[in-house]
Amino acid sequence: MSDRELGAFLRARREAVTPAEVGLPSGGRRRTPGLRRSELATLAGISVEYLTRLEQGRDRHPSAEVLGALSDALLLPADARVHLRILAKGRGLGACCAGVPPTVAVRPSVRALVARLEPAPALLVNRLGDILAWTGGYDRLARPVGLLDGAPPNLTRFHFTDERARTAYPDWEHVADERVAALRAGFASDDPHLRDLVDELTITAGAPFGRRAGGPPRLPNRNGAERFVHPSLGELRLVYETLELPVADDQQLIVYLPGDEATAEALDRREPVRLRAVPG
Repeated sequence: MSDRELGAFLRARREAVTPAEVGLPSGGRRRTPGLRRSELATLAGISVEYLTRLEQGRDRHPSAEVLGALSDALLLPADARVHLRILAKGRGLGACCAGVPPTVAVRPSVRALVARLEPAPALLVNRLGDILAWTGGYDRLARPVGLLDGAPPNLTRFHFTDERARTAYPDWEHVADERVAALRAGFASDDPHLRDLVDELTITAGAPFGRRAGGPPRLPNRNGAERFVHPSLGELRLVYETLELPVADDQQLIVYLPGDEATAEALDRREPVRLRAVPG
């Protein structure tokens, strides 16, 4: 992970905001998309020189006041503001501290909650994308393509190192972007557990992973749609929602629902399977 992630994030957000969105005239030729540095600096009440230092990674610890002003000027939603704060201050302000091992145990009440979600495909993951618990509905989808073969299974490792992922996900490139964005979101760059996984996948998966891990950081989509090809059910369209558990759990619950009538009918044809989970 780069020490310049804060600067890369600020620049990416600056280039994503149009002048019209912040009440500025949009006429004239622009060498870069979005806002100019001078425009953002004026909106945030800081100097162009200071904004340049932030974007170039020469200052990675702006004050809370500067972060707030930049967030307002960039029209950042709540989740992006949290991500910006984490990038500037480190993981100690977020769900877990750098150096704390990712959770593998699942609280009994959370396990019961997952069981209640049957027959919907649902899974519980930790911050590294390790799959800790899942419903029978998810087992029916994931096991035939090999997604649950790991010990523990890992969403990102499967997607980048198992050739079956390219068949299971017709939109492999898009899902790959989301897997890496989810892996990077909310981490301090010096988290050794994240570093180990990133180093592993940089070697084992090569450029498809490495160029994403080294690119500008962005927030993952917490909801959306995925196409998924099942060996016997064919192509399915699934919509998903990602729900954050309390900070101490450091886990997320991902629930899939059929995105169209054909997918709903295909999923309904399957016999129920017991809830499965990684021992922990």
